[in-house]
Amino acid sequence: MIPEGYEIGQGWRAALAGLAFGLTALIIYALFSSGFGRPPRHAGAAPPAVPVAGPPAVAVAAVATLAVISDDLWLTYLPDGLDRGGGGAIERRPGVEGGWAWFGSADRFVEAQVEHGTVAADWDGYRKRATLLNARATTVRGRPAVVGRHPGGGRAIVWLERAGTGAWIRVSDSLGGELVAIAASVKNRVGD
Repeated sequence: MIPEGYEIGQGWRAALAGLAFGLTALIIYALFSSGFGRPPRHAGAAPPAVPVAGPPAVAVAAVATLAVISDDLWLTYLPDGLDRGGGGAIERRPGVEGGWAWFGSADRFVEAQVEHGTVAADWDGYRKRATLLNARATTVRGRPAVVGRHPGGGRAIVWLERAGTGAWIRVSDSLGGELVAIAASVKNRVGD
């Protein structure tokens, strides 16, 4: 506010407003051009491709994978070269039912399991079933999860898909970098 009796011309007001607008635009431009808010580029990541003269490159589309774990959960991503080596229903145990699947090759594997029932009634109870070494909290598609080393070898991630349904995925050490991508690819029935 301008005190009474003190007049400042319209030109000065316009100049101050223009200066404020210009300064704001400069700050916004600096933020966007600095990369603020972008995910960090991993060390050792390949530099952007530079076009080279020659025959046109042929793009190869990624093949979608559909790997069923149980009747209501499936994976849409698995690393190449893995074949299904086992799976089926979980043996009947009190309060637990569901399915499991194993995909592997000679030196790599992915194991997934879905558990339904009172064993997965809530996250606190289900988390206690996860005996992972060096465990740390994380999320899988916005759901609470824990990730760490599996006592039997490899890495594992455990999460509560919804009340009454828990899931976990275990991978060999050679696929440790793919664990989160595999877990994020889990899909379930529409409406859940």
